[in-house]
Amino acid sequence: MKQKLEALLQQAVTALKTQGILENDFIAQINLERTRDAQHGDFATNLAMLLAKPAKLNPRQLAEKIVAALLSDALISKVDIAGPGFINFFINPDSQFQIVKQVLDAGAEFGLSQIGAGKRVQVEFVSANPTGPLHVGHGRGAAYGSAVADLLAAAGFQVEREYYVNDAGRQMDILATSVWLRYLEACDEVLPFPSNGYRGEYVRDISANLHKKAGDTYRRAAAQVMADLPADEPQGGDKEKHIDALIDRAKTLLGAAYKEVFQAGLDEILDDIKDDLAEFGVSYQQWFSERSLMDDHSVEQALQRLDAAGYLYQQEGATWFASSRLGDEKDRVVVRDNGQTTYFASDIAYHMHKLDRGFDQIVNIWGADHHGYIPRVKAAMQALGADESKLKVLLVQFAILYRGDEKVQMSTRSGEFVTLRQLRNEVGRDACRFFYVMRKSEQHMDFDLKLATSRSNENPVYYVQYAHARVCSVLRQLDEKGRQRNPHLGMEHLNLLTEEQETALLTTLSKYPEALERAAVNYEPHQLIHYLRELANQFHSYYNAHQFLVDDDELCNARINLICAVKQVLVNALSLLKINAPEAM
Repeated sequence: MKQKLEALLQQAVTALKTQGILENDFIAQINLERTRDAQHGDFATNLAMLLAKPAKLNPRQLAEKIVAALLSDALISKVDIAGPGFINFFINPDSQFQIVKQVLDAGAEFGLSQIGAGKRVQVEFVSANPTGPLHVGHGRGAAYGSAVADLLAAAGFQVEREYYVNDAGRQMDILATSVWLRYLEACDEVLPFPSNGYRGEYVRDISANLHKKAGDTYRRAAAQVMADLPADEPQGGDKEKHIDALIDRAKTLLGAAYKEVFQAGLDEILDDIKDDLAEFGVSYQQWFSERSLMDDHSVEQALQRLDAAGYLYQQEGATWFASSRLGDEKDRVVVRDNGQTTYFASDIAYHMHKLDRGFDQIVNIWGADHHGYIPRVKAAMQALGADESKLKVLLVQFAILYRGDEKVQMSTRSGEFVTLRQLRNEVGRDACRFFYVMRKSEQHMDFDLKLATSRSNENPVYYVQYAHARVCSVLRQLDEKGRQRNPHLGMEHLNLLTEEQETALLTTLSKYPEALERAAVNYEPHQLIHYLRELANQFHSYYNAHQFLVDDDELCNARINLICAVKQVLVNALSLLKINAPEAM
């Protein structure tokens, strides 16, 4: 309905060009919104006010010319001009029934659009360091990123989903050293575990598997390992210097075998992350390795490009990127005084790689704690000669778990967070996915485990899924009564749908394509959740107020067609969010 009105307005603009009121090369942006007050019609546009200046006319005068240029259409019963030049459209009441046929004819494709026009968009999300299992904070980023990517695809964008694997750098060395030390314990070596090492049980599991496969291959005497190391924090030393010395010792004693221990830790954790995300309904086209940027000299090339553009300088033995010239609060080190490139240098190379792959839009989904990182990355893109508006960074706040009014302990004594897998096992994938995207991503969220598992109308995911299950129940009852559905008869008598709840459902069904498009272009899956809750609420009100399987076949089939359209839209929206639509509950 909205698309039809937009097309009529575009035709009117073309007519104004023919009349010489607008220049032939002028491109008009049609802004058409649903009205909040029925007295102002069903849709309104401020087009006359937007075009008044280029047309050199008073907005109200121009509105009159636009209305005069509109082609007549059975969809419209009346057009009014209000205030300074708003154009209000009143929809023919009989036109509202068309939505039922449109939904049922289109099926799973209802609501899809081509507003993206095939533009290539890369969505990078989660990208957690492969140093341990995914926790509940990563889960929100996973649900949000997956939903954003799927919404963009539904709106006609060509989407590539990517996970950036941070498989290089100090944290990975700490993991490899932690795995090796636990491995040595499995070899009956007795040695203190560093306070700054990875202490999770998963590290013991990895080292046990390594010992099972390799036996004592990587065993070195504890005395060799610990000889002359700087003291750890519990002994009054510096924990950072201690762990760095242990990393150097591991590399020295193991030699080339260090890479094998490193890879064992990386592979097990990364495989676990991939399995975890797959079970959560999240998939990627690309798992991009940070190490590959060093192996193919991308980091070196990125720094050369920055240098050639005049953005690098030397100070105190280090190489600095003059990011403050491009909006960052201060300049950033890209090569340390020991010759090692920084994590930021790899990030610059990674974004250079993204740009070189030719995406029209790059979407990064980061944790909210990375907010301060945005200006330096945008500065790097500008220094590389790119339009920094090509990069959209979306932030995701952490989720706090509650069980009723009681806050859940988010981490164990050893510092392990509640994992995504543990959360999913407790409340189920559907509740996880729904609750995670129920609010704006940048808002803090309280995840109520008790509510998420309750079978009540207060549980929003249950309430929405129950609407679908109720439609399926009605269809089963129809079959049990020995009656056959007659969709054709129902279509011919949709005009019998005159109840208040029926009119509300027809209007809400017609809003679905708009809701989907709006959620996609604004990167806001919570808008689709709001739509689902509105549709489910209206359906439940209808279900409680009226009988569907009435004796009158014409009315019965009209109502069944309507609730089948509701069922289809529920399935379409839930499927985009990777949430099931159960037939019974």
